[in-house]
Parts: sequence; structure tokens; C-alpha cells
Amino acid sequence: MRNLQETHLNRARASLRQALSWYGYLRKSGQLSSNPELAGLLKPELEALNSTLNKLDSNVIRIAAFGLVSRGKSAVLNALLGDKILQTGPLNGVTQWPRSVRWQPGGKVLVELIDTPGLDEIEGESRADMAREVVHQADLILFVVSGDITRTEYQALLELRRSQKPLILVFNKIDLYPDTDRGAIYQNLQQLGAGHPEAKPLLPDEIVMVAAEPAAMEVRVEWPDGRVSYEWETPPPQVDELKETILNILNREGRSLLALNALIQARDAEAAIAQKTIDLREQEAENIIWQFTKYKALAVMLNPIAFLDILGGTVADLALIRALARLYGLPMTSYEAGKILKTILFSSGGLLLGELGSSFILGLGKTTAAITSADNPSNISAFAGSAIAQAGIAGYGAYSVGKAAQVYLEKGCTWGQLGASSVIQEILSQVDQNTILYRLRQELGIKY
Repeated sequence: MRNLQETHLNRARASLRQALSWYGYLRKSGQLSSNPELAGLLKPELEALNSTLNKLDSNVIRIAAFGLVSRGKSAVLNALLGDKILQTGPLNGVTQWPRSVRWQPGGKVLVELIDTPGLDEIEGESRADMAREVVHQADLILFVVSGDITRTEYQALLELRRSQKPLILVFNKIDLYPDTDRGAIYQNLQQLGAGHPEAKPLLPDEIVMVAAEPAAMEVRVEWPDGRVSYEWETPPPQVDELKETILNILNREGRSLLALNALIQARDAEAAIAQKTIDLREQEAENIIWQFTKYKALAVMLNPIAFLDILGGTVADLALIRALARLYGLPMTSYEAGKILKTILFSSGGLLLGELGSSFILGLGKTTAAITSADNPSNISAFAGSAIAQAGIAGYGAYSVGKAAQVYLEKGCTWGQLGASSVIQEILSQVDQNTILYRLRQELGIKY
């Protein structure tokens, strides 16, 4: 298992370095320096890629606690730390800004625990936005509740589920509930915590019951001289199960979690880079598509040999895809362009493949007319008719391929052997059924 985790980490590092090397090449080649507006637009995403790679190399796992106000997020983290480092109190909104502290459970794994403001604070929208940004950085999420989930909590939970991050539901303040009520609430949390009506109930290590800051209890004290007094004592925190669950997850799949989150961040950054570039160069892309459409239609119309029509049209489509990629400053090899073209052809519902077949049939008729035109000049009209029809089909195909290629190029360079999306799929396909990552794979399957 450890060797597999190391493989996942190495694959993620290779993917990030490939992306950074490409954009580094663009900078050195002058493609970014010659376009200051584009360079400025892409700066945040390029910095994010560098930051993500540095985080991956540091091997620090980030665990963020979320929940509504007064659910005991700070208390849960303090109990894990074994010290009251984070401020807690009876008033709502004690945590005003995200705060992180280092935790090294067992003296081995280095963890960064992140406390966040309540997701439902009054007039706290900016702080809620900040908390959502923390989600993006987190490798594992603790969602803290203190009883049955409210409608607001359920909506917040759904939003966190959509972040594609592994999540542990922490049922805090169990000391306030009798055992029978705890059982009933636990069952409800199993169903609601899944976050999707079609999803399976939460697994045992996805929901944990704790008492991070138990309420003080009145204790009867009997003295040797027969006196009886009453004192208030605060029981110790009950978080051992949560600590053990976290350690089990980190030992079993911590490095894979780290790799997966880094790849998700890289995929989002690269997609943003591609989208910004596409938006900035939309008109130039439209001109290139129309230029290739006219060239392809003209070449097919004038060529008398049917087989060369199809071959030349395919070469033109590949050249169009690579021309668009160069315009956007995105990495693209001939192999990757071929994969995109193949995907476009087969995802068009057979429409473009049918157009190719029609074009080939017309090409055969055109070829026959060209061969026999010397003996029968009237066949020139047949040649011209077939050529014009075939040119129209070729032009339609080129324009359709160009517009479809734009959609695929919006994903940046996340495809290919070391593309972020490819490595994400690779990691999720290799996880064991008893892991929290396997649950994430199921959720992604439901979503997509």
C-alpha cells in the first residue's frame, strides 16, 4: 500500500512539473512576454501551480474543519492537539478568520489543522467565501455537527461534497445526548451525510462521535469524617476514536489524498489558464477556423482522387487543432491532436462519420467523372457538381471539428499520459474498496 501511495505522489509530481515546464517554455519563447495582457491574466494560475507543487514536495497534509457556528469546530481541533490553542467560547462567531496549526500525531505524519469561521455567520459572507477557499486547499475535510442535521447544514454539506474532497462527519457534543438518542441521530447522519439520494450510507470511518469539550458534571464527594460535598468536574475530551480514524486514513491513503488534491488543484488551474486564453483570443480562433474551413473545402473540391480527399481532409483537421492549440499557448502533440479528432468524430453521434462517408462516395463519383471527361465532355458538369457538394461537406466538417476542438481545448493540457485528469483517473482506478478514496470514486461516478 505504501509503495502504491509513493507511486501516486510521484505521478502527481510528474504531472505538475510537466505543466510548469510547458508554461515555462512559453515564457522563455516569448509567447507570454509578447502578450503582457495574457501574461498578467495567467499569473495567479501559474503561481497556484508552483504553490501546489511546493506543497506536494513538503508532504504536509491539510485537514480543515467546517460547520455552522457553535458546533465546536475549534474545540474538536484543540482536543486533537491536546491543548487549547484555538480560541473557543459561548458566543457565535468566535473564529473570525481561518487559522492553521501544525499537528504531528504519533510523531510521524505532519498535518496542518485548519479552523474556519462558521458557514452561516450573520453578515459573514466574506468570511464564508474565505472558508470555501480553504476547501480548495484541504486534503481532508472534517464537517462538525452537534445533533440532527439542519437544512442549512445539509446545504453546506452538499456544497462541500461537490468539492470532490474526502470528508469525515464529526458528531460532536455526544455527552449531551442519551445513548438511545445518539443511536437514532447516528443513523440519520449516515443517510444524510452521504450527500446524495442515490449514494450509499456513510462508512464506519466516515462518521465519528466525539465530545470535544464535555460539559462540567456535579460530582458527590464523601469524606472520611462522614461529610458529603459536591464539586463540579470537567470530564476529559472524548476524541480518541476521531484521532484513530484520522491516523488510519493517513497511514492507509494519506499520500494518495495529497496527490489527488494536488492534481485537482492543477486541473482547475490549467482549465482556468485555457479558458482565459480562449476568451482573450476568441476572434482570432474564429478566423483560424474559417480559414481552415475554406482551405479544406477548396482542396477537396479541386482534388480528383477520392482517397486523397479523405486523407487530405484529415490532415487539415489535425493541422486546425494544432493551430488552435498554438494560438492558445497550450501543449499539443500530433498524437494528442489525433486523439482529440477521434473523440470528436465518435462523439458527434455518427454525424461527422456519416459526412465523411458521403464525402467519400461523392469523391468516387468525382473521380469517375474526371477519368471519363476526356471521352465525354458532359461529365465535366458531373465532376463540378460532385466537387461542389463534396466541398460543402468538407467545409462543414472542418468548421464542426474546429468548434468542437475549442471545447476540448478549454480543459488546457489536462489530457495525455501525464495530464492531471488522466492521473486523477489512474489514482482512483487503483484505490482499494476499504478506503475513503474509493467512496470518492463512487461519488464522482454518480456525478458524471
